[in-house]
Amino acid sequence: MEPGEYAPVPGCADLYYLDTDMYDTANYGSVYLLDAERPAVIDTGLGTNREFLFDALDDLGMTPEFILPTHVHLDHAGGAGFLAERYPDATVMIHESAVEHLVDPGRLVAGTKAAVGDQWRFYVEPEPIPEERIESLSGGETIDLGDRDLDVHYAPGHAPHQVVFHDPGDDVVFTADAAGIYVPQLDAIEQTSPPSQFDLHGCQEDADMIRDIDPRYLCFGHFGPREFDDDMLAGYKRTLAEWVEAVRRRRESLDDDEAVLDHFAEHAPQELIDVWGERKAREEQRMNTRGVLGYLDYMEERDETI
Repeated sequence: MEPGEYAPVPGCADLYYLDTDMYDTANYGSVYLLDAERPAVIDTGLGTNREFLFDALDDLGMTPEFILPTHVHLDHAGGAGFLAERYPDATVMIHESAVEHLVDPGRLVAGTKAAVGDQWRFYVEPEPIPEERIESLSGGETIDLGDRDLDVHYAPGHAPHQVVFHDPGDDVVFTADAAGIYVPQLDAIEQTSPPSQFDLHGCQEDADMIRDIDPRYLCFGHFGPREFDDDMLAGYKRTLAEWVEAVRRRRESLDDDEAVLDHFAEHAPQELIDVWGERKAREEQRMNTRGVLGYLDYMEERDETI
């Protein structure tokens, strides 16, 4: 798929996915357009290429009633304020712990800059959303889209403000980052462990929650749809554990966190360099390593084993 293009999700009624060209990287960031009786946009991208999203909505003749960021990380919620401004009758729904960050994004922006480093150049300052436009979620709710429902499941491993949505009609789960990063060119799932609230065991529990739903399709925030495969998600749990262990061992051998970050950036997998390009692949490794180092610090402070 080319940047800015959208396509139907196979086997699903009136559901489309859009490539937002996130970080100037094709096939990395997805936004989902659900043309239900009461239309919804699931995730919103960085907001940088919001004209791609606006054009797709216009082309489909959609006027969203719901704006549904799966969590408040700006690669998923950065465009929410721009959408809310363009569609003044739409309701924004997000986990209750994230509402304040949509209303006043200052702390969120500062935390994002610290987490993503040089990648901030691809972001745009998010537009604040009036609190009265936002409804909070905690998990367990059902969102009525008229001709279909979305069930809300709390998934705090990647971030404590993350939810995933399940459309039981088409039996699709919108995974947010709870099932990792799907790379369609490789038909593989890569780890995502950004700072500052990555939790290994929580991420593994979230993967199990999705496995228990046992849907037909997964719609990844990164990137695109894929038929559900229980073995693939079980493998993702192992990938996460092996990734954390690799960072832990490298920290022990180098005893310098900057050297650890440099090591994993320099040794980004060649297959990811081939798909995403050298810049994005190395920056992704650096960010994910930083998240694991923070998690290891947290576990040490609590005197807990991994």
